[in-house]
Amino acid sequence: MRLLFLSIWYGVIIAASFTIGYGQRISQYQVEIGALGSSDQTPFWLRANQYGVVPLKNPAFRLNASLHSDYRLADSTGRKPKADWGYGLNVVANIGATNQFLLPEAYIKGRVGAFELYAGRRKEIIGLVDTLLTSGSYIWSGNTLPFPKIQLAVPVFTPLPLTKGVLSVMGTFSHGWFENDGRLVQGSYLHQSSLYGRIGKPSWRVRFYGGFNHQVMWGGYSDYLDNTVSSNGKLPSGIKYFPAVVLGTRNPFPDDKSVQTISHFEENRVGNHLGSVDLAIEVNLNHWNLFAYRQFLYDDGSLFYGTNLVDGLNGLRIRNRDQPTGAAFFLKQITLEYLFTGSQGGDLFILEDPAKRGRDDYFNNSQFIDGWTYFGRTIGTPFLTPQQEVSSALPARYGIANNRVSAYHLGLSALIADKVDITARLSYSQNAGTYFVPYLTIPTQFSGLLTASVPIGLFGGITLNGSLAVDSGKLLPNSVGGYISLRKTGVLGGSRRTIVSPRRGF
Repeated sequence: MRLLFLSIWYGVIIAASFTIGYGQRISQYQVEIGALGSSDQTPFWLRANQYGVVPLKNPAFRLNASLHSDYRLADSTGRKPKADWGYGLNVVANIGATNQFLLPEAYIKGRVGAFELYAGRRKEIIGLVDTLLTSGSYIWSGNTLPFPKIQLAVPVFTPLPLTKGVLSVMGTFSHGWFENDGRLVQGSYLHQSSLYGRIGKPSWRVRFYGGFNHQVMWGGYSDYLDNTVSSNGKLPSGIKYFPAVVLGTRNPFPDDKSVQTISHFEENRVGNHLGSVDLAIEVNLNHWNLFAYRQFLYDDGSLFYGTNLVDGLNGLRIRNRDQPTGAAFFLKQITLEYLFTGSQGGDLFILEDPAKRGRDDYFNNSQFIDGWTYFGRTIGTPFLTPQQEVSSALPARYGIANNRVSAYHLGLSALIADKVDITARLSYSQNAGTYFVPYLTIPTQFSGLLTASVPIGLFGGITLNGSLAVDSGKLLPNSVGGYISLRKTGVLGGSRRTIVSPRRGF
C-alpha cells in the first residue's frame, strides 16, 4: 500500500515539474506573537478547535509562524495548470507553565486534474458544517493537532461528466498514524475516507448536499488489554487486514488464531469504526446565504437500526452576501447549532435485539481504551470531553469522560466602524457523563468568548488581536482568561497574473 502511494506521489511531482507557467508562484507568510493567561485552566473557547496548539495550563507566551504556497489560480481566460504543487508549514512555540514546540502543519501536496495527493500534517475539518463559527464538526473538528497522513482526494466539489455541472462530488481516502507518546495502546493506525455529493450548479439559488465519512482506529498493542478483547495484548495490525478495515467486513478471518480472542471479539469488525452521515441545503437569497445541516452519528449499529436518530449536530449558518457599507455595525454572519448525544441507542445493549443495541459510548472503545483522542484532546466535537479537562469533583473515567451532552451554541461575526472585526462564541450545555460512569447531578456549563481584531499602521501593517473568555458551571473549572497578540501577514514573491478566485465547495 505504501509503495502504491509513493508511486502516485512521484507521478504528481513529475507531472507538476512539466507544468506550463501561469504566473509566479506566491508564498504567503504569517507571524504572530502573543500572551495567554487565565485564573485557572485555559477557558474552553480559547483552546477548543484550535488544532491543539493552545495549552490547557497557562500562562504562556506564544510564537506562531507559518508559510504556505497554494496552487496557481486560473488566469483571466479561465485556464489553470492541469498539474501543480504546493506546501504548508506552521510552527508554534508555547513558553510558560507549558513549554511546547509544535508542528500543526508540515505537508507537501500535488494535484493532477481533480485529484490531489498530500503527505504530512495539514489542518482539516471533515463534515458538512459551517467551518467559521461552528461548535465543532462531530467527527473531525480541528480540536487536536493534525494527524500525519497520506491522503488521496478530490478536495473540492467537482462536476461529474455528462451532468452539465448539476451533480458534483468530493471525497478523501487516507492512511494515518496515532501517536505513541503517553498512549496506553501503542502503534495504532487511522483509516479515513469520505464521499460527499452536491445537487445543483454553483449559480443555482438552491443546492442540496449529502454524504458520509468513515473513520477507523485499528492495529496496535497494549499491556492493558486482556484476552477478552485482544490476543495477548495484540490487535490485528497487518496489511492483510486493511481491506476489512476499509470495508468494515464482519468476521474476515475466523480461523486466524493469532488475533482471535477468548470472547471471539474479532467476529465483530477489525478496528473501531465511527463517523457521521450528513445532509445539508444551501439557499442564496438576495442579501443572505443560508446553509442548514444535520450530522447523524454512528459509533455502533444504532444508526443502522434507527435507534439513535435523535442524536446529532443540527446547524444553521446565515451569512451576509453584501459588502460592508461603512456603517457603525455590519453583521457578517450568525451560526446557530444544537448538539445532542444523549440517546446512544438507549441504556441497554442486547446484541440479539436490534432495538436494544444501545450504549454506543461515543468516542470510547473497549480495545482502544484511550478513546477517540490524539495527544489527550478529543478529535471530534470538543463538547465530548476527556477526563483531563473536566472538574476534579466529577466521577473519573479514562478516555472520554463525558459523551452524553445537550449543547446550544451561538456564533456571531461582525464589523464595527468599518474597521474592527469582532467574533463571539456563546455555548450552554447539560452534561450527563457516560452510561457507564454517569454524572448524577447533570452539571451545566456556560462558555463564552469575545474576540476583536483591528489593523494598526506599524511595520507596514499589522493586526492587533484581543480575546476574553469565561467558563462558568460545574463541568469545567470556573475560569476567566484572555489572549492578546500582534499578527503580521504578507506575501513572498512577485505579482500573479490571475483575477479569478477559487470557489469554495459550500
